[in-house]
Amino acid sequence: MPGFELFGDEERKHVNDVLESGVLMRYGFDGMRNGHWKAVELEKAISKRMEVAHTQLVSNGTSALTIALASAGIGAGDEVIMPTFTFVASFESIIALGAVPVLVDIDDTLTIDPKKVEEAITAKTKVVMPVHMCGSMANLKALKDICEVNGLLLLEDACQAIGGSYEGKPLGSYGDLGCFSFDYVKTITCGEGGAVITNNENYATNADHYSDHGHDHVGKDRGAETHPFLGYNYRISELNAAVGLAQINRLDNFLAIQKKNYTVLREAIETISGITMRTVPDGGEENYSFLSFFMNDEETARATQKELVANGVDGCFYWFDNNWHYIKKWEHLKDLKSLGKLPEEVIKGLPDYNSQDFSQSDQWLGRNISVLIKLSWTDEEVNERAQKMKQVLSGVLLETK
Repeated sequence: MPGFELFGDEERKHVNDVLESGVLMRYGFDGMRNGHWKAVELEKAISKRMEVAHTQLVSNGTSALTIALASAGIGAGDEVIMPTFTFVASFESIIALGAVPVLVDIDDTLTIDPKKVEEAITAKTKVVMPVHMCGSMANLKALKDICEVNGLLLLEDACQAIGGSYEGKPLGSYGDLGCFSFDYVKTITCGEGGAVITNNENYATNADHYSDHGHDHVGKDRGAETHPFLGYNYRISELNAAVGLAQINRLDNFLAIQKKNYTVLREAIETISGITMRTVPDGGEENYSFLSFFMNDEETARATQKELVANGVDGCFYWFDNNWHYIKKWEHLKDLKSLGKLPEEVIKGLPDYNSQDFSQSDQWLGRNISVLIKLSWTDEEVNERAQKMKQVLSGVLLETK
């Protein structure tokens, strides 16, 4: 997800606008700004590109998830269903509000299994939070049907999949709320940043206030603003927003490059016997940031990933052993290791993840390899990489027969 690869004159121009004005904060200092409101401009650009009514820019993707949940009134004791394969921010944002993360298995999409979601619903369930990992989406139609039947909120964590779509809708816009991350290694970057998108005016107003200490942002005198409710500081700076403003205008170009490079690599390996490509739900289009596929078994996947790396195929991930992205090594969650006392609702409500059966997730992720798609490759480099991958995969699979 390498938006950082293609910084250029547009990014420099927007950043220099901010530096020349001297106003690094997104609120206030109207007279000094020289007309520059980078965060506001970026919010408008994201809303237009994602075809939604409202965007709230925030400090990072974790903040976006926290604010999205808070904006819908999620709090102590509420249960949020999420997948076993994600980034730790997913459960961090839930626990930060005193809510309870309820983890369920993934399927061959590498995202949350709708059947497991149905099985996990209780009287305390309030939200279903699919995470569109590695550039592709969950079965959103099935999840939306489940949410509508059970009166639940559908919150899309699209932090790794900006630019993808489902049934013609940009990812993040299909549910009640959607979240993006603009950190340094996302498809587009602000350096650090995130966004909440929604068509719900009440959620949008809540997100606006909550992300800035509860300020109502009425009038032009910041000191006179009232506080309808408690909030926290999740603001983005104008410098970060300036970088993002240039990047959002380049998103479709980035996606086209990713798709081109992805297609070359996929066509080189997809017909090799013993390889199965990740499932993309009907009606969905990836953002092509990763090429993900399955080997026949865990042993072969481990051997293949090591051989790919040894042969110079960088950005080649075996998530099953990754500390950040899979429940297998999340001891801090399983044992609720915290610097301070956690809410009783979390302590009493969290399932025993040390003993829970996630063999279905193990079966899919243990056989998976995901290869990063870069923007900066030349055509020659992409073709060389494709042939190297084909050679390594064919060789490993021949040895295992």
